Amino acid sequence: MNKSILNIEIQDFINSNLNSEVGPLLLKGTNFKAVETREIIEQIEAKKKCETKLPTWFKTPNIYYPNKLNIEQTSSELTATYKSQLVQGQSLIDITGGFGVDCYYFSKHIQQITHCEIDNQLSIIVNYNFKQLNASSIVTQAEDGLTYLKNHNKVFDWIYVDPSRRHETKGKVFFLSDCLPNVPKYLTLLFKRSNNILIKTSPLLDISAGLSELKQVKCIHVVAVNNEAKELLWFLEKNYDKPVGVKTVNLTNQKNETFNFLLNDEPNSEVKFSNPLTYLYEPNAAILKSGAFKSLSKQLGVAKLHINSHLYTSDELLEFPGRRFMIENVLQFNKKAFKALGMNKANITTRNFPETVSQLRKKFKIGDGGNHFLFFTTTGNNEKIVVVCTKV
Repeated sequence: MNKSILNIEIQDFINSNLNSEVGPLLLKGTNFKAVETREIIEQIEAKKKCETKLPTWFKTPNIYYPNKLNIEQTSSELTATYKSQLVQGQSLIDITGGFGVDCYYFSKHIQQITHCEIDNQLSIIVNYNFKQLNASSIVTQAEDGLTYLKNHNKVFDWIYVDPSRRHETKGKVFFLSDCLPNVPKYLTLLFKRSNNILIKTSPLLDISAGLSELKQVKCIHVVAVNNEAKELLWFLEKNYDKPVGVKTVNLTNQKNETFNFLLNDEPNSEVKFSNPLTYLYEPNAAILKSGAFKSLSKQLGVAKLHINSHLYTSDELLEFPGRRFMIENVLQFNKKAFKALGMNKANITTRNFPETVSQLRKKFKIGDGGNHFLFFTTTGNNEKIVVVCTKV
């Protein structure tokens, strides 16, 4: 940590160049003797990434930023705030501390926070930043979190883990055992130090794969932000052996869309099927990730178009965790019917359909945008149809 970066004139330079192209700045260089131009560029790039993701850090004077990769990998303030409201107690240890965003928000609900970070320089930076943020209840430890737990007999109310995928792991499918730390391998140690474990994973992790590796899972939260899946939160409780609950949430500026179900109920939930009625519903990204397709139909009383289409319909307008549309027309999937529609611009979505959006745009010569939404999908009778809608 080069403290010269915190000099007033260098901070002024960083702030005045947040919207500048870094390439020309790097070529031109700077006249600051105590700090290399490369270091200043790193500060500019990392701080810029915080503007919308971490506005508290961005707005706080004299924050010291690590490499931008650390910012990319950290939780956003929005998701950190959400998960912090799900824990309570006196003490929590984060054994994979990183930039410390989650710890900062946990400290608003739990009195004593321990932040473990194996990267000594990052730990120093985080400790300094916590002081700027007046987060006095957080203690930083420049140490591997698992090693800290092995060497200290202290028991915590919560252990928080955010394992990272190993660089050599390829493809989208991965397992917790592919991550660092290998949580399944160290569950016995973790449960020695706490009765409650919270694990954050990428939404790329398959839920069934996670359940096959973990024990005593009480609940899984599937978290989306503005309809983009961001995190899976795994709540483990010592000796828990009851059904696993799943809670889905889509955090938006208007309201938070939520839907909850029991994992064991999903396979046997009764589903209604129907051709398109008056309204069409598209589940949000959190529900799509959770796989609550039958539970959604049963709980909300909406009918599915097809077992694999994941689009729902009803005659009356209902509250729904996702997008709601009024159906204007239903067309058979052929060029003649589409040509009669006379539409050259629309928003296109495919669900359980053999052709891609780009293929359909090319085939029907239709541009992107406008007020109409076209859903290319399949009915329960295996007919290919186009549902023409406007947003409710």
